[in-house]
Amino acid sequence: MTDIRRRKQDHIDLARQPSHQMSMDSEFEHVRFEHIALPELDLQSIDMTCTFLGQYCKSPVIIGAMTGGCDEGEAINRHLAEAAEYCMIPMALGSQRAAIELNLQQNARRWAPNAILLGNLGATQLAKGGLTLAQSAIETISANALIIHLNPLQELAQPSGDHNWTGVLRAIEICCLKLDVPIIVKEVGAGIGPTAARSLIDAGVRYIETAGCGGTNWASIELARNPSSREREIMQPFLTWGMRTFDLLPPLSDISGIDEAIDLQVIGSGGIRHGLDVARSIRLGASMVAMAQPFLEPAIRSSEDVIEKINIINEQLRRAMFLTGSANLDALSQAKLEPRG
Repeated sequence: MTDIRRRKQDHIDLARQPSHQMSMDSEFEHVRFEHIALPELDLQSIDMTCTFLGQYCKSPVIIGAMTGGCDEGEAINRHLAEAAEYCMIPMALGSQRAAIELNLQQNARRWAPNAILLGNLGATQLAKGGLTLAQSAIETISANALIIHLNPLQELAQPSGDHNWTGVLRAIEICCLKLDVPIIVKEVGAGIGPTAARSLIDAGVRYIETAGCGGTNWASIELARNPSSREREIMQPFLTWGMRTFDLLPPLSDISGIDEAIDLQVIGSGGIRHGLDVARSIRLGASMVAMAQPFLEPAIRSSEDVIEKINIINEQLRRAMFLTGSANLDALSQAKLEPRG
């Protein structure tokens, strides 16, 4: 097995371990809806549908980026893609660099011919590979959009990680100018704050995924793989580094409200574990919500298990909407919160 394939397999194995989850789920408990004891709704009539990238989706849930470039990753991505196709929700691929470099077949579009598929490249790899690499990531899966992921904290913890981040913003700007599909920029667990968001907006980005801390801890995963005791000691204080999704969504969603010329779409992610968290994220300003870790174990087993997990999350969202008196997602975004004394 090549080094890069071993690294991708390690990522899957370690991400399944509870010790590499930040266990900050309770932060979303701060968002408490006012309970509407008279919802005046039929549960089954609640409308969770939406549009994303100009296409219809049955719910605002995105299957978040997980894996690529290893043997087990192929089966995982097949199960995720088939579930995305069946449930009519978007799916983000894991980083495609390994598959491109190893000349591996990427079959996501064959498994999900009608689904919204999001390509994915690391920001520093993009800065090195440029438009040629980006175009390859898009063409190999006929992607509807390209995710560029920012992961400076992960790279610092990773053995032989990329420490030179010069030129990344310019590479993103060129993609926004030259590519025929939208660019989505996301973090991988430390969050994108207002300062970075402003730089991205100025570069032409109109889709930002928060990916705040609270879910899978990629710094912890990389340190578990790092053989250097010196590096592990240096990075130890940074294991809880990052900004919470709970704190990031309101200021990012406010950007469009302050400047009407900017049509920024905010995707909530990071530590979102169930449909009530999806509802909370929509209320805080997200237009879509991405989840990865909750789908990992089902995806290892089968497409049917992923579909069932999606159905459960959707039903949780539906019931949260019912209990807040929200007939649709627009109403949910304005739902009343619990009064504070």
